[in-house]
Amino acid sequence: MVADRRQAESLAVRGDKPPRDSRVTRPEATPLPVPNPPSPLPGTPRPENALTRFWRSFFTFKMPRRLKFTREGKYFVGITLGVGFAAINTGNNLLYLLLGMLLSLMVVSSVMSELSLRTLTVTRRLPTRAQVGRAHLVEIEVYNHKKRIPSYAIEVEDLRAGQPADKRCFFLKISPSSAQVAAYRRTPARRGRDRHTGFRIATRFPFGLFEKSREVMADGELVIYPAVDPVRLPPEDRGRALGGVGTAGRGTSDETYALRPMREGDDPRDIYWRKSAITSQMVLRERARETRPDVRLVIDVVRPKGAGDAFAQQFEKRIREVASRAVAHIKRGDGVVVATNLGEEARGDRNIGSDRILRFLALLDAVDEERVQEIQERRGLARGGSARTSGGHA
Repeated sequence: MVADRRQAESLAVRGDKPPRDSRVTRPEATPLPVPNPPSPLPGTPRPENALTRFWRSFFTFKMPRRLKFTREGKYFVGITLGVGFAAINTGNNLLYLLLGMLLSLMVVSSVMSELSLRTLTVTRRLPTRAQVGRAHLVEIEVYNHKKRIPSYAIEVEDLRAGQPADKRCFFLKISPSSAQVAAYRRTPARRGRDRHTGFRIATRFPFGLFEKSREVMADGELVIYPAVDPVRLPPEDRGRALGGVGTAGRGTSDETYALRPMREGDDPRDIYWRKSAITSQMVLRERARETRPDVRLVIDVVRPKGAGDAFAQQFEKRIREVASRAVAHIKRGDGVVVATNLGEEARGDRNIGSDRILRFLALLDAVDEERVQEIQERRGLARGGSARTSGGHA
């Protein structure tokens, strides 16, 4: 090795090229010691290798289409298998011909059902409000994007989170580049958020032997209000108008708010004849608006330790009772404040309606006794932060 290196150096000094077969070898570099890689922090996800990703994708793989045998389809497949065994055992050409016809029907059914399911867009239209015990309509619209091929026997199933899918809409034919609308009726059984996750589109076209389906993701949410029962309120106290919460203004009470000249379009029944007889023009009397104190309804949302199903039933009963009384007071013209013993509240009156209160009651949940102090501290910090912020701006 040393001799070859000296020969190459001498040739380089004289300017000659080294021979082709001469190889100049360099000393191999000694690899540096690689320090130990830092250990990952606790809680940091480790990088996945290719094998782990493959197995995870294998077990989470979801077929784009699902095939289900109908009762007629099971009989048809059984007959097909029987004819196939008979044809193989006997070698009869007529049995082979019959087997080919049966198999061709399966192929035709698969192709035509796939054409019916392709390029369909499903849209859901939820109502603005829904209530426990009252039926509401949900509209389903299906649009066929195919230019020349219609879709037949399409069945759309509305999927909801945590609830069985029991409502379906059937579309006999959806023409090319057109839409069809259907609706189903549903009566909610419990209050709260009703989350819709998607649709299941299925068809049994053309022979009804198999049901091919696919699922489409489409999120939607509907707040279910608590049920409201008719309530008979006690007679109204006349003294409630004194010191009431509200602003004076024009209304329909018996007291006079202001006098003004009568204009075109005013109600002649409001003419103040005593003042009109003195002046030369008609004088109109504007009535004052009655002011009433707010009716306050309180709900206990703290769940004691060891409470079972009895507390849940009493809690739902109390919410239904408060909702019924709140709606009855608002219809009478009172202002209503629904509050919890943890400080949350919602207000409603004749002007703004009862939607705020009913939505507040629909989303109200019981709180465990262990979390009461944590919630109060969190709200105290939030109030303190908002107070400091407002003071700083001032």
